[in-house]
Amino acid sequence: MSGLRVAVVGVTGAVGQTTLRILEERKFPVVDLRAFASERSVGKTVTFRGDSIRVERIGPEAFKGVQIAFFSAGSAQSREYAPLAVKAGAVVVDKSSAFRMDPAVPLVVPEINAHAVKGHQGIVAVPNCTTVVTVMPLKPLHDAGRLRRVIATSFQAVSGAGVNGVEDLRSQTLAWARGEALTPKHFLHQIAFNVIPHIDKFGAGGYTGEELKLVTEARKILELPDLAVSPTTVRVPVFTAHSIAVYAETEATVGAERAREAFARFPGLRLWDDPAQNRYPMPIDVEGQDDCFVGRIREDLSLPNALNFWVVGDQLRKGAALNGIQIAELLIR
Repeated sequence: MSGLRVAVVGVTGAVGQTTLRILEERKFPVVDLRAFASERSVGKTVTFRGDSIRVERIGPEAFKGVQIAFFSAGSAQSREYAPLAVKAGAVVVDKSSAFRMDPAVPLVVPEINAHAVKGHQGIVAVPNCTTVVTVMPLKPLHDAGRLRRVIATSFQAVSGAGVNGVEDLRSQTLAWARGEALTPKHFLHQIAFNVIPHIDKFGAGGYTGEELKLVTEARKILELPDLAVSPTTVRVPVFTAHSIAVYAETEATVGAERAREAFARFPGLRLWDDPAQNRYPMPIDVEGQDDCFVGRIREDLSLPNALNFWVVGDQLRKGAALNGIQIAELLIR
């Protein structure tokens, strides 16, 4: 395969940097890389395959000759510049929320709905990181017993809020160790040694935007427009990897053992479920892994056709950068 001209927008952010690493790891056929970021990063350099690449400013001619453009710079930038990239001839893999619910834009997790890529009109969307981790085990469970209802509570790492979230946890932890006051700078409340039971702004009915993303995106990816989904999001003092406690009700009784078998067979999922040995997924073990890890699988005590389980995924990798690169790999096939 001949090499491709690739652009990464938002290259200096956590997801942009992870995108560069995974492009290298997976030997994605890049012949020329163009790096874009915000105004304050223009002129800096990033490293790719041992070379220093100068960070450029986005403009009307920025995407000339580019074939695939990865966007991870936020919704406003995607809405403004993704159409310019498409007009220039590139296919955009967008990691923001700008186009996810656009009926003309496929929302893709390759292990689940790779077929949706075929209908793209220049833009393919990557789901919210929590959605990606949550739907990975929901798909094999649906295939086994047809999903009817899902209750999902996510415990989200601070890196999901970007470098400022990471710095807030780091600086507060250091301040605690020194006996100093813990002052939040990014989060509304102290995050060190605490949990914050909301992410994003509150909206109608007391649900946040982050919670509603899980509802709408899961329905679109799984192609289940009437799926009942009840979400809660919690920010926790963990640097990387989101964890989700899931209750899943199916039309047919699946049972814990059959669910384990379905999870173990599903690509991109790793069964990590041995309670007798205290073996279950934890963020500290899943950070840096491409697979999502699922465990604590048990039959619900109140309903025979329901299961409870725990799934953890590195939200910078499978939740964002890796999923985007897997989409690009589908495109170039």
